[in-house]
Formats: sequence, structure tokens, C-alpha cells
Amino acid sequence: MQRRDLLRTAGAGGITLTLPNSVAASSSAANSDAAASDPDAYEPLGRVDITGAAEAVVGDGGETAYLATTTGFATVDISDPSEPTVLADRPELEVDGVPFNDILDVKVDGDRLAVVGPANRVSEDVFHGFVLYDVSDPADPVAVGEPYETGYHIHNCFLEDDLLYVVANDTEANPLVVFDVSDDDPAEVGRWSLVEHEPEWGEIYWLARYLHDVYVHDEIAYLAHWNAGTYLLDVSDPTAPEYLSRVIDTDLEEQRGLEDQEAQMGLPGNDHYSAVDDAGELLAVGREAWETGGEEPDGPGGIDLYDVSDPAEPEFRASIDAPEAEDASYYGGMWTTAHNFELRGGRLYSSWYQGGVKVHDVSEPADPEELAHWRDADSAGFWTARVAESSETVIASSTPLIPGADTEGGLYTFPLDVGDDDEPEASTGMLDSVPGFTGLTAAGALGGAAALGWLRRRRALAARNRQD
Repeated sequence: MQRRDLLRTAGAGGITLTLPNSVAASSSAANSDAAASDPDAYEPLGRVDITGAAEAVVGDGGETAYLATTTGFATVDISDPSEPTVLADRPELEVDGVPFNDILDVKVDGDRLAVVGPANRVSEDVFHGFVLYDVSDPADPVAVGEPYETGYHIHNCFLEDDLLYVVANDTEANPLVVFDVSDDDPAEVGRWSLVEHEPEWGEIYWLARYLHDVYVHDEIAYLAHWNAGTYLLDVSDPTAPEYLSRVIDTDLEEQRGLEDQEAQMGLPGNDHYSAVDDAGELLAVGREAWETGGEEPDGPGGIDLYDVSDPAEPEFRASIDAPEAEDASYYGGMWTTAHNFELRGGRLYSSWYQGGVKVHDVSEPADPEELAHWRDADSAGFWTARVAESSETVIASSTPLIPGADTEGGLYTFPLDVGDDDEPEASTGMLDSVPGFTGLTAAGALGGAAALGWLRRRRALAARNRQD
């Protein structure tokens, strides 16, 4: 569901969803009204309808996608990207007769799938925790062991090498919790808390320091901690994670002077998702944000790139701005802020809700170059973009959970190859009605005094990061 809306408590105006239980048959996106008039333009290869779609990930073989579907999950055969086909649909999960819903994230590693939730604080009696599935046959997922009750909501998770990393937020603390899931009896083995590491952040509105997501690569965990920044932890010993460094786009004192909603919704800050490339040397941090009417910067959040070849001393390299929107407010009906993404082979594959799917060449991180862009703002609101490495395919899930929009749930497939790197591919879909934006750096998008102020702020933050 819309990430920021789901951060609200049920008593603060959270949205209640009533969703149908079926997953519709697949159809070819290439023949849709939004298909490119230019046959050489970057466009989808295929599409399948998925009710309630949110996060999507790809199995190790590159032939199966796994999707969170708000009230359950689904598996999709993507071996023929022109005809993605639903293999299994689990639309209404329950644990001991209690609903297990608000499921916005799943992760897969080998034959094991983790389904976590609810994604947000809720007051009703629902199951809080995770269920593990054996997906050696993706068409017939089988629950493994007993569901694990955590007692807290889980917005996102990461699964690797029999370790499940979950974000565990409440109004008091925002810890990362690590579970050993090597057998049928999961056990907590370690945790790390921002509030214990920097107690001053405990004084800030809890959603402004929210641990939104976790990504793990080569024994380093990357924690997107909203306005507190993105933290790098050494998890070579998962029982005792250790702080390495952080990157931050704001600071504690700025947060003290903001109203709760402004701190939660608007830039700067809003570290929502982070990931690194294959080598673990380039970090991308996505900032999910909306226009709040506050001071600049004010608008949809983009993606920042950092050199983390020395994980103890990250260095800022460049920013990729979000596509523009006529109304970039939360309830404006046109979300173009950054969402989830993947770095592979010198490329950044990114989703921007109704801003579409983009591909950037980031082999020169200080000078990212947009290679391709596709969007259909009327019907597609992209939650993520992922690479199916062995099949030369990119998948992107579209969510129906954007307030004020008519976007549809589904899974799209795109070609991995975007053609000649020297000539950016044409953006397509409904681009004429909603103008696009093509990969300028943040400094380039600003002018005069604003650009100088932005550069001074960047330098000050870089110095602060090194001190931390």
C-alpha cells in the first residue's frame, strides 16, 4: 500500500482496503493503449494482473517472481516474459483463524520464501510476524514449521543464508532484529537499535526515525532509517551487529523544529530504500517524499548515489531526480517519488510509482545517464523494479494502492537490454499528458543561489558523515 500512508496508525486515518480475492489472467502489455507509437522504444514485454500487488522479488533461477498481495502472496512464472503466468495465489492468509494481512513485503532465498506483516501498526486482532514457505515447487508453496509471532508489525525484511532480517518499529525504538530460520523453529539471534546507538533520536517523532527497510550484501546491512539517514552495519556476526557509518541528508536539529507530518512526509531526509551494486561499492538511497508546501527542497524524492568502496567513509556522488508531477502532494493523485530499485551490472533499474520505470547507466556514479523510461500514469503505479538475471528480463510490479489514482495491480516484464547506451530510449506510455524528467543531478536542476546552498549543504553533510 502507499508507503507513507501505511506508516500511519489505524487511529490516524489509515486506509481500510476491501480487495477481491482473484488474480486475473495474463495479457500482453505491448498491445495496450499506452504502448509506444515508436516500435523501437523501451516498453513492456508482457503483463499479468495481480490483485493488491506490492513488492515483487525474483527467485534464484530467474524464472519465478514472488509478490506480496496485501492479503497474501502470489508466485508468477516469468520464464516466457511475453506471457507471465500466475502459478499460485494465496489471497487470504490466516494464522489460527486470525487474519494475516497488510502484507507488503516478501523475500526469497533459494527454496525459502518469507512472508511478513502487517506492514503497519494496527489496532485490530491480526497476526503479527512471519510465515516461511518451501517454494521448491513455486506452483505449490508449503508452509514450513509454525508461524512466528513477533508481537510487532514488520514493514520490510531481507532473507539471506538462513538469516531473516526484519525491521521492528514502535513508538519507543526502531530496532533491526535478526532471526535464525535454518530449521522449523526460528529464533531471534541478534538486534541493533538506532535509539540505543544515538539516544537523542529517541526524542524525535517515531515515524521520522522509522526503520523502513533493510538490505544485506557481503555481511553489511544497509538500514534506511528515514530522516536519521541510512546506516551501514557489520553483520558478519549476526548476534552482534556493529555500526560502520551512515549517510544522512538532514540532521537531528532540523527535525526538532519540524511538525510531525512535515518531518515524515517532506524532504530533506526520507531514506526509504537502499541497496548496493554487485561489488558492494555503489550505494543508492531512495527518498520517498511528497510536496508539503514547506521550504526547498519540496517535492517528490529522488535517488542519491554514494561511493561505499570504503564502507567506513561513504562519499556522495550524484542525485537522480524524480519525474515531475503537476500536483506532487500526497493526495494529489499523481505519485512520482522514488520507490524500490535494483543495482546490477553498472545499471540502476528503478520504480517511481506513476512516474514509471527507469534504467540509468551508473557506471560513472558522479554522472548517471538515463537510458530508458516507460510510464503509463493512468493505469500503472510501479512499486519495484528487479532483475531476473538468468532470463535477461526486468520485472516491475504495479500497485493499485495509490490514493486518488486508478492504477491497477499487476506484474510487468521488460527487456534487460535497453539498446545503445549512447542514445537514451524514448519514454512512452502517457508521457505527453504527464511530462517526464530525464536524470539531471539535483545541483543541475537547481539554479543560482539554490544550487550553491545545495552544494554547501552536501559538503557539510559529507563532513558530518565522516565524523560519524
